[in-house]
Amino acid sequence: MMLYKKFTASLMEWHLTQNNRQMPWKGEKDPYKIWLSEVILQQTRVEQGRTYYENFTSKYPTVAQLAAAPDEQVFKLWEGLGYYNRCKNLLFTARTIVNQYNGVFPDTYTDIVALKGIGPYTAAAIASFAFNLPYAVVDGNVYRVLARFFNIDTPTDSTEGKALFTELANEVLDKKMPGAFNQAIMDFGATICKPMAPACSVCPLQTACNARKHGRVNMLPVKNKILQKKTRHFTWFILNAQNKTLIHKRGAGDIWENLHEFYLVESTEKTTWTRAAVEQWCRDQLGESAPDILSISGILSQQLTHQTIKAQFIEVNLPQIPAPLKEFNWVSRSRMQELAFPRLVNMWLDPKKRDSLLF
Repeated sequence: MMLYKKFTASLMEWHLTQNNRQMPWKGEKDPYKIWLSEVILQQTRVEQGRTYYENFTSKYPTVAQLAAAPDEQVFKLWEGLGYYNRCKNLLFTARTIVNQYNGVFPDTYTDIVALKGIGPYTAAAIASFAFNLPYAVVDGNVYRVLARFFNIDTPTDSTEGKALFTELANEVLDKKMPGAFNQAIMDFGATICKPMAPACSVCPLQTACNARKHGRVNMLPVKNKILQKKTRHFTWFILNAQNKTLIHKRGAGDIWENLHEFYLVESTEKTTWTRAAVEQWCRDQLGESAPDILSISGILSQQLTHQTIKAQFIEVNLPQIPAPLKEFNWVSRSRMQELAFPRLVNMWLDPKKRDSLLF
């Protein structure tokens, strides 16, 4: 319970003193505009959604005006956002609010979540931001922040995981300022506890973060489902310290089960690893300010049945084993020869092939 309180207090302090993320709907209290922003941002990046939000609120500043608008006019304004079912639901719900609630947006979670196209996440956002009701939002940012801080490896896309994280999000929610807290945790996940290269070195939660303590920041959150026929970007860090190298054994439920690998950072998009970027990563993730970067490889590719792996290798010498990684397996190079690795890793381990991979 003390850890819950520390998490909430630290996050709220960061939000009130350091969070400067700017968005046109941030701080909005009008439930109509909050709802509009949430619908637009489903399946849409913030940068793209910003213009659509401003266009919609300018042309239809109230839910009644949106409800009265001709369908084709609204669809034209939506043009380019895709997933047009969102726009159909937007119109249907606007007209429901006018017809059933006299144009006044409902102010209870139960009534809000019952509206067409509004699920638990959007309902919690509207309820907390507009009416200060104690409902926690649970989205990708929230999963990531909670999974890392509390070191939870229950898959976020499992039934058990969804229930666990929803319960936890409501446990740590600031009940007096739920809207501010929900904004804080989403902004924190977007700007500090990012999917790739989280800014751990400046994170106000770092001393209490359990994933950081155990060197698992880049391994969390966990997902069960690996989408078929997709590209995955692997960056393997060959971390050497005290004449040993960090080796990790891959677990069940994914490719290369039970084979060994180096420290893996996976992303859904290509990352450009310059020496400066590697140095920053070492500062953030390892607390090492002066790493000796030996090499950064080119990109290797391997086509599997349903996915393509794009891999890169970065070798770094460290003066000592970093505290967050002491629980990992560190082995000698001679011991590594006895271990089984995926083909891509073996390509790097082969000295003859490795030379051709380096920049």
